[in-house]
This record gives sequence, C-alpha cells and structure tokens, in this order.
Amino acid sequence: MTSREVIERHRAAGRRFEAGGVGSFVREEGGGEAVVCIHGVPTSCFLYRKVLPELAQRGLRGVAFDLPGLGLADRPATYDYTWTGLGRFCIAAIDALGLERLHLVVHDIGGPVGFELAAAAPDRVASMTVLNTLVGVDTFKRPWPMEPFARRGVGKLYLRTLSKPAFRTLMRQQGIEDRAAVSRAELDAYVDLLRMGDGGRAFLKIMRGFERTREKRDLYTAVLRDGRYPVQIVWGAKDPALKLEVHGEAARRAAGLDEIHTVAARHFLQEDHAPAVAQHIANLAGPA
Repeated sequence: MTSREVIERHRAAGRRFEAGGVGSFVREEGGGEAVVCIHGVPTSCFLYRKVLPELAQRGLRGVAFDLPGLGLADRPATYDYTWTGLGRFCIAAIDALGLERLHLVVHDIGGPVGFELAAAAPDRVASMTVLNTLVGVDTFKRPWPMEPFARRGVGKLYLRTLSKPAFRTLMRQQGIEDRAAVSRAELDAYVDLLRMGDGGRAFLKIMRGFERTREKRDLYTAVLRDGRYPVQIVWGAKDPALKLEVHGEAARRAAGLDEIHTVAARHFLQEDHAPAVAQHIANLAGPA
C-alpha cells in the first residue's frame, strides 16, 4: 500500500464538516458518550485512527477532527493559528458536531488547544485525559527536531527539504517504540498530510504561534484543577521529547494528582499503544 492509498482510506473513514467558517475533517466511531481527541503537531486526526475503534469497543463514541492548517482541514492564509485561535475553532467544532457534553483527550500542543476549549466551556467537559503534552508553557522549549520549524525562513527550508526517509527515521527515534506497529506507508502519509494543499505554510504559522506566557500557564493549570470533572495523565514513559520525569511530572503537579499512568511508548503512544490508551480513557469515563 502507498501513502496515497493510506490517505484515501483515511478520508473514506470520515467526513467533511464546517466550523467557525473553516472546513475540516472528522472521524467518528462507536456510540455512547462522546470522547473528543485533540491532536497536536506535526499530526492530524490521522493519529487517532487506531484509538477510535478501541473506544467504540468500550462503548464510547470516539471523535477526532483536524485542526485548521493540518491534515485534511482548510488552511486559510489569514487564520489565527495561535493556541487561542485553535481553541476557538475547537469550540465551534463541538457545536457543529452537536456535542453538548464530552470526555476530552489532549496530546502534544493539542494540550494547550484543548485547555482553551475546557476553559471556555468547562460545564461541557465530563472528564479530561492528558497524554504527553505541555502545561508549563512559559518555560517550554521546543524539542530539537521541531525548533527549526518555528524560525522564519529556516522553517520553510527545513520543511521543504524534509524527506520521507528522514521523517521515518525521526518518528522511529522520537515517536514510536514498536516499529512494527506502523508501516512505511503510514509514516509517509504523515508527511503528505502535513504538506497537503499549501506545502505546510499553515503548519509553520502554528509553530510560530506558541503562546508561551505565564498567563497561559496559569490558565492551563486552573483548567487541570477545575474540579468540575476528573482529570488523569497517561504518558508514554519513553518519550525523549516530552520526558516523563520533566514534562509528565510538571503536568502531574499542575493537576494536583498523585500518580501518572504510564505505557511503554514514546511520544506518539496512540500509534503502538491504542488499546491501553483507550482503556485508560474508558476507565475515567466510567460505565457507558
């Protein structure tokens, strides 16, 4: 199978929708209470394609949509690609999808984006599962493979020259513990989805739009300690980019939790530990 065939299969498994004036793409599977899974970079809802059926098997309705500028979503040139702007899109998206109440799952910069959603609509959040993400955003430094993307000029060149073999190597070193769990075509699909339509220009704007301020750190900590919904942290313990002992512990302290649930994964735990991720989500969500 080629990366193009992988993407077409992915496209056929979902549908287009519009939220806040932006066209996007959503995949849904299962019945019961909704579980909204927010992705980060350089990914899209494609990242959750293995988690959604696992949630469905556990009596839940898995929902994952593309953020503007990524995956199969539109990439408007003048969009607000900050965490604030992407968070506003998420609120519009759950309205457009008719989701009054939901279990929230966040990962990577989908953490800050999802926290924006929870801050704006806390009464609609039934639970929150935090996967390898960032909370102490005011002191956060991008992992070295991602830093060049945030630099003007350099980022465009870096993305243009990023080959599929180089991306595969990077994913196998940083993102995926079990290499047999992800095919070469699937890894190549990540690159094609990243560049689709605009060559990745919107993605570069997202990378430059990180709001690394104390105000955002305080807001996200407040979201984790809100008290109106239960919160858990599930971490890929072998993540070399967002390390368990640094970023995982920072998230645990911010949430005021006693423990972190760990799986033997790297950064993209959805790829090779989808059943474990879904089970932790289901455990917090409670009986269907």
